[in-house]
Amino acid sequence: MDKIKLGIVGFGFMGHCDADMMATFDEIDLAAVADTNPDQMKDAPEGVETYADIDEMLANADINVVMVSTPNPSHPEMVKKAAAAKKHVICEKPAAMSVAEYDEMVAACKENGVIFTVHQQRRWDKDYRIMKEVYDKQMVGDMYIIKSQLYGVNGNMHDWHIYPEMGGGMLYDWGVHLIDQILDMVQSEIVSLYADVQNVINEKVDDYFKILMKFKNGVTAEIELGTYYLTPKRAWFIGGNKGSALIDQFDGSGKIVRTAHLLENVPGKITMTAAGPTRSFGPPAPGLLSEEPLPKVDVNHRNYFEHFLKAFRGEEEIIVKPDQVRRVLCVMDAIRESAKTGKAIAFEK
Repeated sequence: MDKIKLGIVGFGFMGHCDADMMATFDEIDLAAVADTNPDQMKDAPEGVETYADIDEMLANADINVVMVSTPNPSHPEMVKKAAAAKKHVICEKPAAMSVAEYDEMVAACKENGVIFTVHQQRRWDKDYRIMKEVYDKQMVGDMYIIKSQLYGVNGNMHDWHIYPEMGGGMLYDWGVHLIDQILDMVQSEIVSLYADVQNVINEKVDDYFKILMKFKNGVTAEIELGTYYLTPKRAWFIGGNKGSALIDQFDGSGKIVRTAHLLENVPGKITMTAAGPTRSFGPPAPGLLSEEPLPKVDVNHRNYFEHFLKAFRGEEEIIVKPDQVRRVLCVMDAIRESAKTGKAIAFEK
């Protein structure tokens, strides 16, 4: 059985994370790491060769797969060099800073007959997979709204993420993952898109965004992220005509809520609330609402590399496909255009 002989270019935070994950596989040998900063490689595992740059690694290391874990703007150069050396490529996200750059990367890999994919490992987040199960099985009936929310308290970006020219900001960071999750879940054309992107406490890069996507199948998706919300949470909501599904933690804690019957439009006793009289928005009558557990899933980020191994062996197609990655980048372009103009963007029509 062929083994993956891996070389990682860029041995910073993500390079180390990627190395740790790959180390859990007997079928993957980390053979080499390359970084222009030698201090980054001081803790490279014993027996792993270290190189000053990707050129030196490609020329000398016995590898067949390259993991590109360098800062965002360098991805096209690294991917094209690895492809020219006939190495399969896994690239960290975002794959490129523009669609044009990305197309060049895909073309280079196709021309050299190598696998190219992007590390969208958050397709295997537990919270996401639970809600995808709810969506796929229509567990709350015909769905009309999906909300994906991520709020933090730290506010400031870190390292090179504070520089726009380096692909900094949250849209390039978490935004790529959150958009990819929604597009992976809702298999439908996007009719229109509206976005608000702001710099709340970071002068040069975005730290807040809200994205609304209307799909041809009638579903509206809302993605909202803020690093300075001061009420940290990871939340999901899916609303359908037969119930609601909610998650309020990364671990997938949540529930499905249903009603015993719909409100009948007949005269009845008015409910007085703090906001005044109401019937539609007063407290529910006893027994009206019932709760059910969310579906159980058994997933983790390791699953991404399990699929890559199968693709490497020719047992299945690559799971994060180049055209899916390209679509995310196109959506990001539309997001920036909508945020700039303050107008909704007609999309994929």
